[in-house]
Amino acid sequence: MNRVEFQNVTFGYEKTPVLRELSLTVQTGSFWAIVGPNGSGKTTFLRMLDGQLKPQAGEILVEGRPLSSWSFRQRAEKMSLVRQEFVPVFGYSVFETVLMARSFRREWSLFENAVDRSIAKAALAATDTLKFADRTLGQISGGERQRVFLARALAQETPMLLLDEPTSHLDLKHQIRIFDLLRQMQIEQGKTILLVTHDLNLACQYCDRVLLLGTDGAYIQGTPQTVLNCRQIEEIFEIKVFQGTVRREKFFVPLGHYSKDAPPK
Repeated sequence: MNRVEFQNVTFGYEKTPVLRELSLTVQTGSFWAIVGPNGSGKTTFLRMLDGQLKPQAGEILVEGRPLSSWSFRQRAEKMSLVRQEFVPVFGYSVFETVLMARSFRREWSLFENAVDRSIAKAALAATDTLKFADRTLGQISGGERQRVFLARALAQETPMLLLDEPTSHLDLKHQIRIFDLLRQMQIEQGKTILLVTHDLNLACQYCDRVLLLGTDGAYIQGTPQTVLNCRQIEEIFEIKVFQGTVRREKFFVPLGHYSKDAPPK
């Protein structure tokens, strides 16, 4: 079991509330999209679940135990985090970067073994980055680095994946490839996935559940069909949107004041 519970969790920076009395249950094997405007607490949500931040009120439970009682190693065995892309400082190669994710599994040895190397190569292949294995992180593009860090999370082999905008620097082909890969792992391996994204359309197509955060600490949770609609999107994001359907699922197009299909003034 890998169930996670947020029980009346509140967090803010100085006197500004970000998350306010947030309560939800993440069932094992579910695929969540965390969406909302900038500053609504999406990254904060992941950082609390990863143990980097502690709730100012309320509690987070993992498998019925307070998250605060889990050691760093225990958390690393349960969940892996893909952060937003950053510029690397050290000159590690792509392969070395992914291989580092295996270190917490080596209790008695300081060095990787053949199994570690095989798992790292498989993770690179799954994210279409094996061809960059010998390059340093500074020698590849931002989008390529983002896929490398996803490969690193896959090599960690955790039942839960936390991803902070993993497709923000990717072209359309690799956006879809990453979402397909995550969905495949959910279906075939039973992984629990929590993903921060600004792409509401991909959230509708791939995710089971949505957490929609507002900038005032308010939130809505549920299925994409119940959470994502014109009224709530326009209210939370303060924009006009057009809603259509692709087969069963909805899609949304934002409409600015000067867009070709802007609503009449």
